[in-house]
Amino acid sequence: MTMVAESIIVKDDQIFILNQLLLPTKVSYEHIDGVNDAWNAIHQMKIRGAPAIAIIGLLGVSVELSKNDILNQFDRQPDRLYEFIKQKAEYLCQSRPTAVNIRKEFNELLNFIQQKQKNETNLSFDLLIDSIRKYCHGIMEKDRMINRKIGEHGCDHIRKNSDERCRFNILTHCNTGSLATAGYGTALGVIRQLHSNGLLERAYCTETRPYNQGSRLTAWELLTDNIPSTLICDNMVAWLMASKKIDAIIVGADRVVANGDTANKIGTYQIAILAKHFSIPFYVASPMSTIDLSINDGSKIPIEERSDLEMKSICSIQIAPAEMTCWNPAFDITPAELITGGIITEHGVINPDQLMEKILQ
Repeated sequence: MTMVAESIIVKDDQIFILNQLLLPTKVSYEHIDGVNDAWNAIHQMKIRGAPAIAIIGLLGVSVELSKNDILNQFDRQPDRLYEFIKQKAEYLCQSRPTAVNIRKEFNELLNFIQQKQKNETNLSFDLLIDSIRKYCHGIMEKDRMINRKIGEHGCDHIRKNSDERCRFNILTHCNTGSLATAGYGTALGVIRQLHSNGLLERAYCTETRPYNQGSRLTAWELLTDNIPSTLICDNMVAWLMASKKIDAIIVGADRVVANGDTANKIGTYQIAILAKHFSIPFYVASPMSTIDLSINDGSKIPIEERSDLEMKSICSIQIAPAEMTCWNPAFDITPAELITGGIITEHGVINPDQLMEKILQ
């Protein structure tokens, strides 16, 4: 299988991201030289997808810790280093507030630093810096392994819970593949696994207005990997379900809260409602790092709202009156009761109403 271009490349200790705003017509990598570059890339959506946002956030901090002018500010004091990382983490977490992965990964990094100092009392400042940078870089391989497990669990669950169909038609929304992660993907990773196992008839992807992540990114990934696929407009979903045999819907997530309510790309909620009407299993593919038990239900999830310009133009071509007022939420909330297939994680498929119980076991 031919794999798509990587969203993040680390080469000779330098960080590059694939500028996804230019896809599918141009493949261009941009150098990330620190936290400010990472913040801008995330906010401008040159890189997107909850796992990828977290990865580039940590790598941005790692780049800062390779610069002598930055290191000299700490006067070799671990406490100053810790506060620096904490401040940069908070700054990066504000770049796109709906996705929870970046905050959770930074919390784990800060905890790692505290435990490292506690357990290794004679640890030198230089070795502490090295261990932090290795931790930040290690998140990429960890993410790839998690995505592979999500793909395997999702594939097995769909096969075992089918009506003995040999090959499946799957609908997905937005982009949840290699471009949204360190590689392979979450929801698109399940589709890749089905295809690899000879179980995929066809993948359908929505265009995903207004930013067109489906038509620009997912369609490009599917074609590059030679996966049989069809692109549809967002307003064709109901008729697709009525006219074709769709066996399952698999989407990703930017945040899953304690009761199973899920924030994902705008348009997910209406697809879940339609899936319920047509009795089609609706799955959310999500690493455990996307699950936020600090929030009880979806009403408390912050929803990012984006610029009017993203709705009124496509590829810099104006498609609506410049004076027109727009409402442009980037995400919506799918209630847990509509996630009928389950939440596919690296630890298996979990029913939304059992989420808290499974995690706390």
